[in-house]
Amino acid sequence: KSELFMDVHMMVEQPERYIEELIRLGADGVTIHVEACHCIPETLSKIRALGKKTGLAINPETPVEAVLPYMDLVDMVLIMTVNPGFGGQPLIPYTLEKVRELKKIVDAKGLKTDIEVDGGVRFDNVEEVLGAGANIIVAGSAVFHGDIIENTQRFLSVLNP
Repeated sequence: KSELFMDVHMMVEQPERYIEELIRLGADGVTIHVEACHCIPETLSKIRALGKKTGLAINPETPVEAVLPYMDLVDMVLIMTVNPGFGGQPLIPYTLEKVRELKKIVDAKGLKTDIEVDGGVRFDNVEEVLGAGANIIVAGSAVFHGDIIENTQRFLSVLNP
């Protein structure tokens, strides 16, 4: 068992089928997609009832408004900045406006909701992503292509100057 926070991001239909098993396997937080879940309040409530952090994700084409009815049920909103499916895609620029929009809403409501960005985050855009309002980043290809230790240290130097 790891002491690290295990964030599980599920892009599957009917994610409620897997919640208990994922938590049994060590998930500390579970993120579901607005586009793939038809019982969002019930699923988020189930995750919370099991004592874990909740997350709600949206794809690039989904408006921020899709998560607003559930803000009191989520610890984190994940904005996909690429179309899900494969790694190495470039960040879609208009998705950062969604991050800015969500950040304004979170701040205006006095919420402590985390904003995560997943997709196309690289050394040359991570500061812009953070500046838009994200406080959690997923950087797969930028970390795992080349020297993983060096790449991780480089990201950490931006995050913790």
